[in-house]
Amino acid sequence: MAKAKNKTVETKESVSEFIKTIPDDEKRTDSEKILKMMQNVSGVKPKMWGSSIVGFGNYHYKYASGREGDFMKMGFSPRKQNLTVYIMPGFDRYDELMGKLGKFKTGKSCLYIKKIEDVDWSVLEELCKQSYDYMTKKYG
Repeated sequence: MAKAKNKTVETKESVSEFIKTIPDDEKRTDSEKILKMMQNVSGVKPKMWGSSIVGFGNYHYKYASGREGDFMKMGFSPRKQNLTVYIMPGFDRYDELMGKLGKFKTGKSCLYIKKIEDVDWSVLEELCKQSYDYMTKKYG
């Protein structure tokens, strides 16, 4: 089967220019902090994925159905309602960390945070580190 075309793909857009366009001062400051933390955790430069996601690293996946594609190992997006942190392996393996994180909501691989003060920063950093390390071990 041919590689599926994801809606969200890596682009050549500038991460720093994207961050500058965030209209809300607090969300922009929080995004700058997450950007630095994720860059430290991953050891790689950020890339834009689509028009509004900052991603770190990439991996190639292939499902049993034959569908395959490429995506980021970790990332975030300053959405209007929340800061969205992408924890690609999901949250099942991180129960202990999630119990200590603070105030948040989750989707399948999305961690929704209203503002950075709502969560324990060191726990968020450890969650990102463990998630990125897991994705690197699994996919290279």
